[in-house]
Amino acid sequence: MRETSASGLSCRRVVVFFTSIALHFVLGLSGDSKNANTGAKAESHTSSGRTGTKVILILVGFVAVALFSFFLYKLWQKKKRDEQYARLLKLFEEDDELEVELGLRD
Repeated sequence: MRETSASGLSCRRVVVFFTSIALHFVLGLSGDSKNANTGAKAESHTSSGRTGTKVILILVGFVAVALFSFFLYKLWQKKKRDEQYARLLKLFEEDDELEVELGLRD
């Protein structure tokens, strides 16, 4: 029996997904050799060129959204870390009034 972790399986699915998209993209841009001598070839190139452009624009859009999400996540992490650091400083700040009340300092 072979054991696979959930992250390994998920990673494989992502790789297979992007590979299938890449194959569709490449096949969409390839020429149609059956219609080499007819006018249909020019039409199929125009159609596949438009499809290729749409695919590229969609991929660029997804990448832009992913990068923006990553930026917002890092910004949120920094804000959360600063808040925790401020709470830590407040916890350990010296309280002069407490020391005077306890008689540790005059």
